[in-house]
Amino acid sequence: MDDQSLLSEESISNKIYFIRGQKVMIDIYLALLYGIETRVLKQAVKRNIARFPEDFMFELSQSEFNNLKSQFVISSWGGIRKLPSVFTEHGVLMLSSVLKSDKAIQTNIQIMRIFTKVRKMLLDTTEIKVDILHIQKKLENHDKNIELVFSYLDELTEKKENEIERIKIGYKN
Repeated sequence: MDDQSLLSEESISNKIYFIRGQKVMIDIYLALLYGIETRVLKQAVKRNIARFPEDFMFELSQSEFNNLKSQFVISSWGGIRKLPSVFTEHGVLMLSSVLKSDKAIQTNIQIMRIFTKVRKMLLDTTEIKVDILHIQKKLENHDKNIELVFSYLDELTEKKENEIERIKIGYKN
């Protein structure tokens, strides 16, 4: 497959959504990426439904669909008759065993690479968040320590001001 027909990372990563705590792709977009009609994809899945348990693929609820509706184009002459199905990373991987075309295989490889990059980015951001929390805790401790130092300084200056002049002992000049 030549480089021109390969899909860009951005075009794939923009089609990954976070639904029910999972990274998923909608069947409509997968069909577009594979170069087939959505109904063909759904038929292939239906013929091999045992390969797609709930953690690989699930149908969106009406409210989930309504939330996503504005994010993708719906035809003006009838729209979507059935609620779309979404595929998790494992579901997309399983599609490669159901869809046998060369384009499907190459597209699947790209999608898997993008899912891996997204996972890595999420891990990296999690590590950054943990580092930021550590820095915040240190700064809070520094603030408390600085306040303590200033309170000690205030006490010392008050003692110095309230100090009674001592009688000097020793030789007089």
